[in-house]
Amino acid sequence: MGKILAVCMGEKRGEAKRDVTSGYFKENWGLDGDAHAGHWHRQVSLLGADKIRKFNESGANVQFGDFGENLVVEGIDLSALPIGALLSCGSVMLEITQIGKQCHTHCEIYERMGDCIMPRDGVFARVLKGGEIVAGDDMAIETRAAPPPWRAAVITLSDKGAAGEREDKSGPAIAARLRENGCEIVRELLLPDEREQLEAALIDLCDYARPDLIFTTGGTGFSPRDITPEATLAVAEKRADGISEAIRAASMRITPRAMLSRGVAVIRGSTLIINLPGSPKACLESMDVFLDVIPHAMELLRGAALECAR
Repeated sequence: MGKILAVCMGEKRGEAKRDVTSGYFKENWGLDGDAHAGHWHRQVSLLGADKIRKFNESGANVQFGDFGENLVVEGIDLSALPIGALLSCGSVMLEITQIGKQCHTHCEIYERMGDCIMPRDGVFARVLKGGEIVAGDDMAIETRAAPPPWRAAVITLSDKGAAGEREDKSGPAIAARLRENGCEIVRELLLPDEREQLEAALIDLCDYARPDLIFTTGGTGFSPRDITPEATLAVAEKRADGISEAIRAASMRITPRAMLSRGVAVIRGSTLIINLPGSPKACLESMDVFLDVIPHAMELLRGAALECAR
C-alpha cells in the first residue's frame, strides 16, 4: 500500500509542475488541465517520494513537481513494477505503460546537478478509470483478473510514407492482424528510411515501453536506402535467425524473389523484433509462418514457459 504525497500540474511542457494538492484524472486522457494529458501512452507521470528524498541528499533541494511528475507516491517502488501493472487510488485506475524515458534535452535540474532521476525512475501510465485524487489518498497495486495481452509495436519504414506522399498500408495491415490474434498495439510509427531514427525508435521502445513484440515493415531489400536489417542488428542483444529463415523458406515457395529479402529477427531485453517486407500481401504471408509459434516465444521471454521439450 502506498500513499499520495502530492498531485502536481503544469500548463506548459518542459517546465516544472506545481503541487495543486488534488486533481481530476480523466479516463484515457490524464490529469485535467495538465500539459502532458492527451490520447497517448504517457498520460500520467509518477515518481517515488524516496527517490526524490535520496536525490535531495546531494543538496539538490528539488520540490514535488520539479521533475515534471504528476503524482508523488510513497511506499511503492514504482520503477520496479512491470509494464501493464495496475495501480488504484479511490475510483482511479492507472495502467503502467513505460518505465523511464530517453532524455533528449537536459532539464534545469540536470544542468545544475549533473543528474536527473526522471529518465531512470520516472513511471508513466494511462488512465483506465477516472476520478479525483487528493494528497493523502492511498494507492494500491491491483491484481489482474487475467494475464495482460501481448503488447506489440509496429514501425513502417518509408521515405514517401513519412513525407505524406504515399499511404502506408502495410503497418495498418500488420496491426489489424495482431489485434485479431489478441495483441494490444501500443505504438504505430511511420519513419523515413534513416538508420539513426530507426535505431533510436527501437531502443526507446525496447528499453522504456518494453512491448513483447516489435514488427518493422519495409527497408529489407537491396536498395541503397534499405537500412532496416542493419539498424535492427545494431540494437540487438541476441539473434533469432530461425524466424527470418522460416519466413524466407516459406516465401521462396511463393516467389523466388524472396531470396532477396534481408530481414532479420532479434531480441533486445524482453522484446522480440521481427523485420517484415514492405508490401501488405508479403507481410501477411510472412506472419502466417510464425504467428502460431509466437505465444510460446513470448512465454519464454516473460519467463513463463519452463519446459520446451515435447
